[in-house]
Amino acid sequence: MTDDGDLLQIEALATALLRNLDASSRRGLMRSVAKKVRASQRARIQRQQNPDGSGFAPRRKRPEPIRGNRARRFLYPKDDANPRVVYLKSWVLDGPLITGFDIEAGGIRSFHHDRIGQELPVEAGQENAGAGRLRRKGHIRRKAMFRKLLSPRHLKEGATDREAWIGFTGQAARVARIHQDGLTDKPALKARPVRYARRRLLGLTEADRTMVAEAFMAALVDGVS
Repeated sequence: MTDDGDLLQIEALATALLRNLDASSRRGLMRSVAKKVRASQRARIQRQQNPDGSGFAPRRKRPEPIRGNRARRFLYPKDDANPRVVYLKSWVLDGPLITGFDIEAGGIRSFHHDRIGQELPVEAGQENAGAGRLRRKGHIRRKAMFRKLLSPRHLKEGATDREAWIGFTGQAARVARIHQDGLTDKPALKARPVRYARRRLLGLTEADRTMVAEAFMAALVDGVS
């Protein structure tokens, strides 16, 4: 996944300047350039910035989680021939999920709220019973976007004696493309499709172009000398 428009000028410069270098020297230069550009792209994404210096569009705001003040009993999942009776205490409704202390399971469990079936009466005296305050880890929404995409596993670089490239691979490439081009996708399997804001994950900044051009010029001087 590369920004072809940004790389055309660099490719033309490379072709003109590197004719005097042998294949091994070109390959080494391209590898060095790829590593530098990847590091620069990674640092910019960590700063949550587009290549033009503007900030990434912020995440969509979600409703604040709703904390339940009473126990709940319900059948789950609905439309199942043999649904389970869930007895939930100290629950929190956050988006599509309700999470709480599942008495039968003996621990914290989450359920899709739209798959809850019939509500059942709660035992007398247990309407407001809790199982200790539900402690939840901080939401990923409070952290910088695309943190996981920046690992070497997902953001890679490579080079031959003719080209250098950086890009995302696998499922990370699909996620990155959705944000790169502002495409429509489902945030969850059964969720409605939403259009994501365009966030330019990959793209050369002016500093990147200068860095690459200087690397080519330095290689040319070394090759001629």
